[in-house]
Amino acid sequence: MRPTMKMTSTLLLAALPVFSFGCVQQDRYDNLLSANRSLKEQLVTAQDENATTEANLGELRRELAAATSRSDSMQHQIGGLEGELDLQTNANQDLMTRVSRLQLGPLPIDVEQALTRLAMEYNNVLSFDAGQGMLRFSSDFTFDLGSVEIKAKASETLAQVARILNSTAAELFEVQVVGHTDNVPIRNPGTRAAHPTNLHLAVHRAIAVRNALVREGVSPIRTQIAGYGEFRPLVPNRLGGAAQNRRVEIFLVPMKTGNYGVPLGPHSAEATAKPIVNEPMK
Repeated sequence: MRPTMKMTSTLLLAALPVFSFGCVQQDRYDNLLSANRSLKEQLVTAQDENATTEANLGELRRELAAATSRSDSMQHQIGGLEGELDLQTNANQDLMTRVSRLQLGPLPIDVEQALTRLAMEYNNVLSFDAGQGMLRFSSDFTFDLGSVEIKAKASETLAQVARILNSTAAELFEVQVVGHTDNVPIRNPGTRAAHPTNLHLAVHRAIAVRNALVREGVSPIRTQIAGYGEFRPLVPNRLGGAAQNRRVEIFLVPMKTGNYGVPLGPHSAEATAKPIVNEPMK
């Protein structure tokens, strides 16, 4: 072989590994370039999807804010309507109460009817004023002259009154017992010792009626006592007084509050409390 050809072959053999290595580097570069291009495309796609998601999320947030605002507005409207409903309900109840009182008087209709029937049964001793919610007993029928001892017939009537007062319809009404006399001064020494004036006699008779009601189960918490003596006559007094002015009146008045910390019904412990005792004046 000639020296020149030998040298050329040697050079070709020497360059062959370099050429092969260069092809490998190119393939890796191309692969990396392709992978990088793919990743960039994926990144762009992910960024687009993220932007779309952000836009959707923003829209959902706006819808949620709008729904929350509508809910708050509706809650406010509901509160206003409930307030108006409460006011209207109270107004209706007040109107019903006023109409009921205009038509039926101050007492429940059941109580009024029961007392009316009782007054008709004992019309010689008892009268009933539905407008005032007031029962009136004739003192001459209820008591002997100058006495505070209730007569037997009057006791029977008071027992029936107590049964009405103990009914569910009447149990939240106060029982105000008021005594009255004529203007004839008390002259009997024995009577005057226990009742120095007509005012004393009026109050003591009111106490006696109150005690009779309590013994029949009316709660003492509901009872109130007063006496006017001769100072509130129904008719002008003549010589010897006037029988119409000698009377005991019972008024039924709604309790200012139904809560006194104890039961008010006829079976409470207070209903069996000891009656007030009239001590003789010394």
